[in-house]
Amino acid sequence: MIVKHAYEDLGNANHGWLNAHYHFSFSEYYDPSKLSHGELLVINDDIIAPQTGFATHGHNDMEIITYVRRGAISHEDSQGNKGRTSAGNVQVMSAGSGIRHSEHNLEDEATNLYQIWIAPNKQGVEPRWDLAEFPKEPVSDQLTLLVSGDQSAPLWIHQDARIYAGNLNAGTEIKHQIKGKAYVLISEGEMSVDGIASKRGDGFAIADQDSVVLNAQTDSEVLVIEVPGLREAR
Repeated sequence: MIVKHAYEDLGNANHGWLNAHYHFSFSEYYDPSKLSHGELLVINDDIIAPQTGFATHGHNDMEIITYVRRGAISHEDSQGNKGRTSAGNVQVMSAGSGIRHSEHNLEDEATNLYQIWIAPNKQGVEPRWDLAEFPKEPVSDQLTLLVSGDQSAPLWIHQDARIYAGNLNAGTEIKHQIKGKAYVLISEGEMSVDGIASKRGDGFAIADQDSVVLNAQTDSEVLVIEVPGLREAR
């Protein structure tokens, strides 16, 4: 089963400095049909104005992944970690027993990123933060594994989950094998997902199927998030 969530149908909150589109219920946006997809709880498509950002705040027992699409985000936390994640790269934070952090766009251009929250399979772990750079070259036969739960990828989290990404040239078709539930994000361009037309910003919730076919109509970028289907499908 595959369900399309078009960008224009997502929840939205525009605070001036932050223009956020929500794939799932978040903050003041609530849709009882969009509470989670397995252990995937949050996907926010954020645009952060220059020289603004999220002031210091706390989290616990959550795996938080940030994929920067344009611009850059600068991180600082109570564990002493500091770093700048630029476009095309990813940072992860295991909030665990508790961590406080800030995220600021210190650039002179708007930053666009995906903020992804996945429920952990362990509670109260030691908080940690990490980032990694990934190849920007187009892929032709398979997506690149960015994040995993078994330390087989450059970045790891406390969950049996995987995040793949890839830039596809126009005309490229990839059949991606799925383990568990999957959520497909069209980060750039236009492509068909199992024959369903999509554009930048759209998402697809996939359950009870073992693969998905991605066909790029234009030069495109796509993310595939795979998670266990432990929570009730909603």
